[in-house]
This record gives sequence, C-alpha cells and structure tokens, in this order.
Amino acid sequence: MFGKTALLFSFLSPVWQQLRFSLETCRLEEMRIKRRDTEQWMSRRLLPDNIRERIRRYEQFRWQETRGVDEEMLDQNLPSDLRRDIKRHLCVPLLKRVPVFEKMDEQVLDAMCDRLKPVLYIEESYVVREGDLVDEMLFVMQGKLSTTTINGGRTAVFIPEYLEAGEICGEELLTWALDRRSSSNLPISTRTVRTITEVEAFALMADDLKFVASQFRQLHGKQLRHTLRFHSQQWRTWAACSIQAAWRRYSKKKLCGKRKIDCKMH
Repeated sequence: MFGKTALLFSFLSPVWQQLRFSLETCRLEEMRIKRRDTEQWMSRRLLPDNIRERIRRYEQFRWQETRGVDEEMLDQNLPSDLRRDIKRHLCVPLLKRVPVFEKMDEQVLDAMCDRLKPVLYIEESYVVREGDLVDEMLFVMQGKLSTTTINGGRTAVFIPEYLEAGEICGEELLTWALDRRSSSNLPISTRTVRTITEVEAFALMADDLKFVASQFRQLHGKQLRHTLRFHSQQWRTWAACSIQAAWRRYSKKKLCGKRKIDCKMH
C-alpha cells in the first residue's frame, strides 16, 4: 500500500509543479496586461508624471502583498462560516493589541471583524488631512505613519507623533459612533495623517462602526470611554496644544509684567 501511495505521489508531483507554474504564468500575464491598460488609461487622461509614478508604486505594492489574488472577491465566494473564521484569525489578534478593545466581548470583536476591509497605502500617502471628515477607523497591521497638527491654524503649534503596527487612526470616529446624541455629520479630523513607509491595514467604515455600536450596549460603558481618552492621540494632541498655549500666555504675561517694572524704574 505504501509503495502504491509513493508511486502515485511521484507521478502527481510533476503535474502539480506544472499546474503551479501555469498558474503563476497566468497571473504574471494578467499583471502585464493590467499594467499596459493602466498606462494607456493614464496617458489618455493626461495625468501628470508624479501621479503616474504613485499609481505605478501602488500597483507594484499591491502585487507584492497579494500576488494578484483579489482578496475581497475570494472572501465573498467563500461560505459564511469559513469567511468568519478567516476574518477572526486575521483581525481578532489585531483588535486585541489596541488597548480600547483588548478586553472586549468576543461577540463585539466578531461583529467588528466581519466588517473590516483590507487597505494598502504606499509611502508618503495622505490617509486624512486636518479639517477633513473622518469616515473610517484604520487598524495598522504593518508600516509606520506620522500624525501632525497645527491646531486648526490658530497657533503655531506643530506636534509630530507616530503610529505603528497595533495602533489605530481615526479614533474620534468611535467617540462619534458611541454618542447617541451625535448627528449624522461625521467628525472632523484634528490631525493630518501621512504614511512614512508602505502600510497594510484594516479599515472600519463609519456606517459599519455606527451599526456595531448600536447593537452592543457594552460599547457604551464609562470604562471604555476613559480608556479611549487615555490612549487617544486626539486627546493627547489637544492636551499638548492646551499646555503649550497656556505656557505661551504665561510667558507673555510675565514678559509684560517685567517690562512694566522696567518702565517704572526708569
């Protein structure tokens, strides 16, 4: 029996290798055709060279990460239970690395995982600009981003911070989703977020987050709100801006007082 099995595998091995080679060849040909079509489209639209280069870099990065596999289409074609298990395997550990969600109920995590979508960014891409509407929460899997603010242009404050794997961007959207009194208007970003390296992440859109928040009362607890504020870069940025503004007011007041004393002495 063992000899027959070994003989069967020795016969099938070249066949499998040929199939793998054929599949890889087909994918490379698909990539070549897509690149050609993309170049023709960019030329027809008269896109400037810098935008063309960014598109080429993005397509190359996506090919490196997926090897030509359309993950969303593959995911949609799988049975619901298998799709859920794959999402749990990929996303639950990522969510639990975020302090806000590390002790969250499994049902809540499952509901969030089911709605997460994979996204890719090349380096030096803007995820969101200060003053733009925030329409998604981003859970970083790989890569590094910088966040900066000028406090809406009201001061000269410029505070750079960094986001890496296991951190989130757009946490103000969670505050918005948890507030039952919030209107349908999305929150406005208080920061500009830009990628430093290539970034792989999962995104949770505003409507999906609002739906999850409406289904689970656990998300509305005071402890979660305190944790969110403690770890929120938005709140840290606001605190830093307030401290710096207060220090400038104090310094200005002290300088004015010193000048008054000098004038009286003269």
